[in-house]
Amino acid sequence: MSDHLSADDRDRLSGLVSDATSRGADAADAVLIRSTSLSHAQRLGEIEKLERQESFDLGLRVFRGRKQAVVSSNDFSDSVLSELVDRALDMAAAVPDDPYAGLADPEQLATDIPELDMTDPDEPSGEVLIAMARECEDAARAVDGITNSDGAEASWGHSAITLAASNGFAGHYARTDCGVGVSVIAGEGAGMESEYDFAHAVYRDDLEPAADVGRRAGERAIARLGARRMPTAQVPVIYDPRVAGGLLGHMTSAITGPSIARGTSFLKDSLGQQIFADGIRVVDDPHRPRGQRSKPFDAEGVANRRHDIIDNGVLTTWLLDLASARQLGLETTGHAARGTSGPPSPSATNLYLEPGSETPAELMADIDSGFYITALMGMGINGVTGDYSRGASGFWIEKGKVGFPVTEMTVAGNLKDMYRALRPANDLEFRYGTNSPTVRIDGMTVAGGG
Repeated sequence: MSDHLSADDRDRLSGLVSDATSRGADAADAVLIRSTSLSHAQRLGEIEKLERQESFDLGLRVFRGRKQAVVSSNDFSDSVLSELVDRALDMAAAVPDDPYAGLADPEQLATDIPELDMTDPDEPSGEVLIAMARECEDAARAVDGITNSDGAEASWGHSAITLAASNGFAGHYARTDCGVGVSVIAGEGAGMESEYDFAHAVYRDDLEPAADVGRRAGERAIARLGARRMPTAQVPVIYDPRVAGGLLGHMTSAITGPSIARGTSFLKDSLGQQIFADGIRVVDDPHRPRGQRSKPFDAEGVANRRHDIIDNGVLTTWLLDLASARQLGLETTGHAARGTSGPPSPSATNLYLEPGSETPAELMADIDSGFYITALMGMGINGVTGDYSRGASGFWIEKGKVGFPVTEMTVAGNLKDMYRALRPANDLEFRYGTNSPTVRIDGMTVAGGG
């Protein structure tokens, strides 16, 4: 998005907010999201799609006292936007009071906007994406034993967010994303196994080579051949980095303001308490340069910053937007996120578990019998109790080494116990929005049918 277009969007939103307040709103804010995406898919070397999409959407939120309403439109004509204001005001007059609704106070607003290097100026051509996907799939299919392909994809996207509010805030930022991935099949008949791999980066120059991604997908598929089930046992479990980040996601879901305010979180009484072992730190950093979820301010225009959510094992903060902070009698933590069709809600940004000192090999060296998880299925998580049960596959650990593949397993425990037992390895890489090194958790129950 050009600077000129950004200025046009700010002017459009400021005018819309001004129109809403002049026609009866006590306060208002508006967000505009523009997206451009280019995507390519191929299978067995044959192009299946090459698409370019451009979209834009605008959301207006108005307040009448403590009543709020949100409306959205992708038609920016003057007549439609005027009707949008009328509809929002009518809706706000009809809904119940929300005692916690309202914009940020001026002193809460972001004024020092950091430069986060989130926009790659080089938009790839369709030919470039085709070459990336072909290289990825060819490398995967070249692995001995790969018998088929589910296809490869390469993509690029640009999104731009503009926010304006009647409290005086106006801000804009943009980010890009480039990715490549492939899924392939090894073996024949009932013994077939499929695997995948992918990579994403804000800058295409930072993206892992497509051939490396493809080769790894092929090798993973071959390693899955001959997978079996194991009998029920209580053993140490190792989470591969691909799945370990999910453990952090369960935690952040449990510490968002609305979950705490409703009392529906298994961590509702844990603020200031030790929930991980000594030395464990979990960081949320919206200002990470070239981070996949970086943003210079939150969705309410509030200043945001790095938070050590877990510091030396202790839970230090909830994730709060303005409404949930007011409900809890606290200050917002600058974690508001939003689309165009609803009010803000709190969400983590660039989340990661800091690495430990042991290598993954050292982490499992003393495990006589255990489970190395590389894939999880299902969502058997009870957010109220913390009970955890998910389908899993991966490899059986024998005498400290990764051994034969296993499948159709279930892994179960309670997240409180799991967090206290969690030990991270030293192999943290920033590949996703949520990142974790390999982690070990002792005392898990695993069950199969063997």
